[in-house]
Amino acid sequence: QVQLVESGGGLVQPGGSLRLSCAASGSIFSVNAMGWYRQAPGKQRELVAVIHSSGNTNYRDPKKERFTISRDNAKNTVYLQMNSLKPEDTAVYYCNADGWSEDRNWFDYWGQGTQVTVSS
Repeated sequence: QVQLVESGGGLVQPGGSLRLSCAASGSIFSVNAMGWYRQAPGKQRELVAVIHSSGNTNYRDPKKERFTISRDNAKNTVYLQMNSLKPEDTAVYYCNADGWSEDRNWFDYWGQGTQVTVSS
């Protein structure tokens, strides 16, 4: 009953930028955390960034400051601004959202994933 629709992935040269978007819709009462994860071939899925309903954030690599997560609570949408991209950022990026559905059950859903490829 909850859907996550992602957009913004694609091919970019090293040093370039992309902005990913993910909108949650459906039988949502409230969204708690929203985040971005990524998975490269042969590797486990890893956290990129999470933003909580309060606006507080946490990052896998907080001191690098190449990626910025933000959200629009009114639209249940999360964004990931990615700058100074490197080839090692190449992965499938997945959106995640958790919270409470309208029937007051906890949900935790994933988007379908969007490919980000950083290459010359």
